[in-house]
Amino acid sequence: MSTLVLLVLVLLALAFVLVPSALAYLAYRHPAARGPMTVGIAAVAAMASIVVPIAVR
Repeated sequence: MSTLVLLVLVLLALAFVLVPSALAYLAYRHPAARGPMTVGIAAVAAMASIVVPIAVR
């Protein structure tokens, strides 16, 4: 694996951790909107639905 591929994988891993965590925290601060776990899981599912078809191709 090249260095560029490893860098992209690390950045994707950070994004998969950071984005759902931030959204879950926002949902936690505003509980009337949705439950934090629902928001976090939905964010991971949305990101996976974009990344997986690209990775499989």
